[in-house]
This record gives sequence, C-alpha cells and structure tokens, in this order.
Amino acid sequence: MKVSEITSFLEQFAPLGLQEAYDNSGLHIGHGSQNVSKALITLDVTDEVVKEAVENECNMIVAHHPLIFNSLKKINTKSGIGAIIAKLIKEDIALYAIHTNLDNIAEGVNAKLAETLGLQKLQILAPMSGTLHKLVVFCPVSHVENVQQAMFDAGAGNIGNYNSCSFNSAGYGTFKAQEGADPFVGEIDKLHKEEELKIEVVLPSYLTQQVVAAMIQVHPYEEVAYDIYPLSNEQKNTGAGMIGELDIESDPEDFLQMVKRKLNASCIRHSSFIKRKIKKVAICGGSGSFLIHNAYKANADVFITGDVKYHDFFEHAGEMTIVDAGHFETEQFTKELLYDRLNGKFPNFALQISKARTNPIYFL
Repeated sequence: MKVSEITSFLEQFAPLGLQEAYDNSGLHIGHGSQNVSKALITLDVTDEVVKEAVENECNMIVAHHPLIFNSLKKINTKSGIGAIIAKLIKEDIALYAIHTNLDNIAEGVNAKLAETLGLQKLQILAPMSGTLHKLVVFCPVSHVENVQQAMFDAGAGNIGNYNSCSFNSAGYGTFKAQEGADPFVGEIDKLHKEEELKIEVVLPSYLTQQVVAAMIQVHPYEEVAYDIYPLSNEQKNTGAGMIGELDIESDPEDFLQMVKRKLNASCIRHSSFIKRKIKKVAICGGSGSFLIHNAYKANADVFITGDVKYHDFFEHAGEMTIVDAGHFETEQFTKELLYDRLNGKFPNFALQISKARTNPIYFL
C-alpha cells in the first residue's frame, strides 16, 4: 500500500475542504509515495502511541487530533512535540490527522456518538453555509449528456439525499472564430449560431477545480464558456454537531446515568435538570460549547459535549440541560469509526486500534 491510497480514501470520506479554518488536518509527516504495510489508529499522538507503533511495526499512524496544531517556530528534539516528530521521522512512520473535517460530516464523529447513545432521526445541528458553488456551463445539445455525467462523476449535483441534480434550459450561443482558432462548429471569421443547453449544477466549493477540469475534459468546444457563482445555501449534510431523538423518552437523571455508563466516564458535569422527560438530544463530540445556543434553538432537551466552561452552565437554565461528559469521552469511538471505514475499503490491509491511554485528564 502507498500512503496516498489511504489518504485519498480518507479525503473522499472526509474532505479536507470541510475542516475549520483554524485546523491542520492532512498528512503531517511522510509523503504519498511512501510504502505502508500496517497502520495504527489513535485519537491523539503521544510518546506512548509512537512507541506502540514501533513495537507493532506500524509504519503509519492515523490520528483524530493533529500533532502539529499551532505554528512551530522551533523543533526541540529532546522533549514535547519536537521529540515525537523526530522519532516519527527516524522510524519512517507517516502521520495523518483527520480532525474537524471528520467532525463536520454526517457519517463522522457525531454520528458514532449518536449511535452509542441510541439516537435516531439524526440531523446536523449547525449546517455549514457559504461552502457551495453553482457551476453554469453552455454546451451544444449533442454533448449535454457527456458533460453532465462528467460533472456528476466529479462530485457535482448532490443536494441532500439526491444526486445527479441539474437544471437545463435551451437557447443558442453565438461566436465568430478568429484566425488561429480550431472551432468544433462554425467557420473562421463567420458569425455562427449554435443551439445549446445551459447546464446548472451545485457543488461543494472545495471540488470546484476538480469539477471544472472534468467538464472541460469532455466538452467539445476549444474555449468553454462557463460561470461560477458562490452560494449562501446551507449544506444540510455537513456542519457541526448533531441532533436526534431517543426512541423512548427518559427521566433526566436516568438518561444521564446511561450516558455516563455508555461513555465509561468517571464523572459528568451538568446544569440543572429540566422538569420534563428527555426526548430530543443534541450532541457535539469534543469541544462543543459554541453550539449551546444552536441546541437550544433546535428545541433540544439536553446538549452533550465536552470542555464546557463554568458560566456556560448558566445558559438556558431550566429549559435545557447542558452536559459536559468530557472531550476524550465523547470522541473515544472515533478510533472504531476510522477502523471500520478503512477496513471496509482495504480488507486485506493490516490495521490496529491503539491501546494506549491518551486521555490527559485523571480523576480522584
């Protein structure tokens, strides 16, 4: 296996274009043509995880949290991140991080947490906006199907649970080929009128270059006329957090005891219980207090996340219970998620889930 085969699959599943602006997902150490025979999957990259990789002859690590997160001005190879980087390079171990792009997809971190907690009727809590483009291209009638299919195959035309979506309107284009041109139709220095269809498709902005290249590849014109427009529409299948429902409503205290048990948490912190049964549950694996108001607006009875600050617990008191179940605890199942995805794609490739304890928080 090549590193690029693994990273290409992961980036199809959780595109790098969906990571937050502050994030640093992607290949941290190594190169795409590097051979890899076994990969270790972990939540964090620590000294213990690197040692585990070496001992188990894993020459690639796939981590949720980036090792290199903030900008590095110097690398001290005796301790900290610098020492880990030096060890990985010395042992020829590639390192790939798949962080907020995995948080922001419908099949990602929050879907796994929702499955663990038994939630149904799942929806993205805070859908992304401003991440869509509309591509409009003008095509002779004879080549419409080929051009459409090329754009669909490259990732355009997906709206919610529908694919191959487009709008097509008939018209005609005019052009006059100049000296040096090689026109598909028409003659040099003569005005030509051609029946065309205007094809409109929606696509994620991070796929724009890929879709345009695929379209131009099959378009018959020497100079292809097309327009790209930014859209403010939400991408309902991508974004932060998730909200769902319990199959059977639950007493608030009984529900939190279940959460504690399912997450194997030493303790959970929470605001006051609401005076009604729990039915609608909002979640965000990791650090999700920025979504408290989104959860409230979505009429959640309870919001479960990690890293909640003291003053955050005052929000919506008596109307929604806020639960801090721990950053590690709400993301721990990400390892199994990545293992299942990679194993499904590469069933004959050696994968191992890290057994190292990477949770930096201890409780007395």
